[in-house]
Amino acid sequence: MASSPAKRHFLAAAAALAAAAVGPADTMAGRTVYEQQLAQLLQDRLRLKQVQSTQAKAELKRQLLGAYADYVGGVLEGGNGAQDEVLVTVMIWRIDAGEFAGALDIAAYVLRHGLLMPDRFERTPGCLIAEEVAEGALAAQKAGQTFDLDILIRTAVLTDEHDMPDEARAKLYLAIGRAELADVDEDRPGRPGQLVSAVEMLRKAIGLHDRCGGKKDLERAERLAKKHAAPGG
Repeated sequence: MASSPAKRHFLAAAAALAAAAVGPADTMAGRTVYEQQLAQLLQDRLRLKQVQSTQAKAELKRQLLGAYADYVGGVLEGGNGAQDEVLVTVMIWRIDAGEFAGALDIAAYVLRHGLLMPDRFERTPGCLIAEEVAEGALAAQKAGQTFDLDILIRTAVLTDEHDMPDEARAKLYLAIGRAELADVDEDRPGRPGQLVSAVEMLRKAIGLHDRCGGKKDLERAERLAKKHAAPGG
């Protein structure tokens, strides 16, 4: 891992130059800075295989991600969309580690340039991003925690035109609907249009997947929307 500002700057600059020199139909394989990061990635994957706990794996990924930050920043700055296993793996690890904003920074690049997932992944990038972010949000919401609505909206925008199973997109709409409902109740109507948006998202979720689990949420959203839309509501 780069340990000084100078080394970190050098790594980012080297990554940007290497990525800029490779066309979108090619791969980063053979580029020195990429091969170094790939070797580090393979070592870290071996470490992760020794851990059985999902929570412990996520914590270890949080610790490991710093080693790739400068490389990733350089590629995002200078890259033309060459296939890059390090980049897409770091995107997934950031999601697993709960670093959703950073994951979406990479996702925007991956989706814009049509990068492929490594062979060990069955889902397309668009499906994986939408479903993994949605599942992270739904898990937090189930535990009584809040989840950043902006992250969910950004995920929906990024993946809107990407094909995926209806069930996967339904999860994202459900998470958005629940996030919209998180800070409204009988006395708090939320910002203008918030309840209307919640109803819309929940209806979309149920329309895509009838058993997505959002019917009670929709009933609550429609009831609150009707109440607050009434005179004196």
